[in-house]
Amino acid sequence: MKTMFRGALVALSTLCFAAGAAAQAPAKEIRVMLANHPYGELLKAAIPEFEKETGIKVNAESLQEGQLTQKLTTEFATNSSSVDVFMTRPLQEGKMFYKNGWYEPLASYDFADYPKNVMSVASFGTRAYLVPLVTEWQVLYYRKDLLAAAGLKVPATFDDLEGAAKKLNSDAVAGFASRGKGAAAVTQLSSYVYNFGGRYLENGVAVFDAKPAVDAIRFYGRINGTYGPKGVTSMSWENIMPLFQAGKIAMWTDASVFYGQIIDPAKTQLGADKVGIANFPAGPKTNSPFIVTSWGMAVAKQSKKKDLAQQFLNWATSKPLAIKGMLANITMARSSVWEDKAVLAKINPGLVETRAFAAKNGYPLDRPYMSAVGEARDLIGELIIESINTKGTAPSLEKMAKERVEKVNELLQATG
Repeated sequence: MKTMFRGALVALSTLCFAAGAAAQAPAKEIRVMLANHPYGELLKAAIPEFEKETGIKVNAESLQEGQLTQKLTTEFATNSSSVDVFMTRPLQEGKMFYKNGWYEPLASYDFADYPKNVMSVASFGTRAYLVPLVTEWQVLYYRKDLLAAAGLKVPATFDDLEGAAKKLNSDAVAGFASRGKGAAAVTQLSSYVYNFGGRYLENGVAVFDAKPAVDAIRFYGRINGTYGPKGVTSMSWENIMPLFQAGKIAMWTDASVFYGQIIDPAKTQLGADKVGIANFPAGPKTNSPFIVTSWGMAVAKQSKKKDLAQQFLNWATSKPLAIKGMLANITMARSSVWEDKAVLAKINPGLVETRAFAAKNGYPLDRPYMSAVGEARDLIGELIIESINTKGTAPSLEKMAKERVEKVNELLQATG
């Protein structure tokens, strides 16, 4: 009887020790912050596969892009974050997050599958801090049927673009459109500035008051103000796209990411056969449209589970998932997925061609690359509105540009 009792005690002690050890063992569990973005949704749907393969529990949260930035900023700034991996917008918040030490360097990641211009905003100095997920570049959307009826070729230069806009413009159809709503228009103006030979910033100093940039602002204002839809200064992409889909705009320059939505049968009155996509037209100096990393993924510097976080990052940015993204009409950053047979069988050839051109020739920024980017966009947006309202003839535009350059330089000195 005593022997049985001693055996029971030993067994109970063993169970208790095992339970205690299990309780003390670090849980294979991570917290991931995703954006309410098509790729964020794709990842959320695929996470159960990752959990099954790895045994790592993923607590995923999704937020709108502005809310995501705000939440991450608050948690990181107060050093109270339990976030391990997160989606991030390198052009909007990258400089600030890097400067504050919130990105973990990615020393072991293989970046060979990414274009150099796309990688430029993923790196600081000689180290990479985030993995590019989604890219976009500026293109020309146009109505094939309207250009054909007017005997016009697809515009290859700014002169072609303005000439076609003039010929196609009517009371029923605006000849041309691009964003006119202040800060929202800054990204789309950028390629015009580059193609005139200008920049927003150069060597850490604002230079958009130089003649090439001002000439670009005047051209943008003239073509938008003369041939654009009424009220264009209050329009961003979400206002222009429905007009294009309704057949009320002949040509539209904007980001490549909208092609799938433009031809969505549930949202458009135009058949896909009537919509063309072409390279952004060349300016007087060059043709270097923006190609930007709109979303990336990073490991949090504050993470206490960096090995698990890196494992998730490798999976979430892998080629198989990038192919899934491409098949879901998400323009992914990896170069090799643009050569995948399944992708090429589905995706529009014009999208493939414009991406190849931008990857080779494009400029990797579509806004001032600085910490106070929001304030800088507001200031440049004022110039855009003034130029559109005066159809490019504003006599005070040079003076306005110099004043706003001074303010942006003050922001650069204060925040970097």
